[in-house]
Amino acid sequence: METGSPHDTGTAGTGRPVVPGGEEPVWFALPPGLLRMRRLLLVVWLGLLTLASALVPGLLAGPGWAAFALLPLALLIWGWVLLERNWRSWRYAERADDLLISRGVLWRQETVVPYGRMQLVEVTSGPVERHFGLSSVQLHTAAAATDATIPGLDPAEAERLRDRLTELGEARSAGL
Repeated sequence: METGSPHDTGTAGTGRPVVPGGEEPVWFALPPGLLRMRRLLLVVWLGLLTLASALVPGLLAGPGWAAFALLPLALLIWGWVLLERNWRSWRYAERADDLLISRGVLWRQETVVPYGRMQLVEVTSGPVERHFGLSSVQLHTAAAATDATIPGLDPAEAERLRDRLTELGEARSAGL
């Protein structure tokens, strides 16, 4: 007999999904290198914008107009804090039949990708990611709406996850 409300979120009060049998999945967080990379990009782009918005009006119209630099500087400080909150919100868990990906600060989004529905698992790494020793894992399914990405993983973990997901996907789809 099931207990609980039909409006129950299935999280047992912890904010995490409950695995049948009462066990919670083991969640993995993203490495701190992703946060460092994103913060560096924030400082580079908004730092340049702050500098330009101080120098150009300051030189052309007078020193009082250099106050326009306060807006991008405020955005830089606000973005610094938001990037950490966003980074902390990302996590993933491997379960027996599917992969869970959870993210979001204000709007929590949880994606469940069944192993048998995966068609392609890619590991990508752009030039900035490679410089920081990071890779991303992208999962493709038949429905484009259920494609999912796990950014900022260590390359060894990304390859391990790709191989494991590919192996589990092949095993689960064989029964279809």
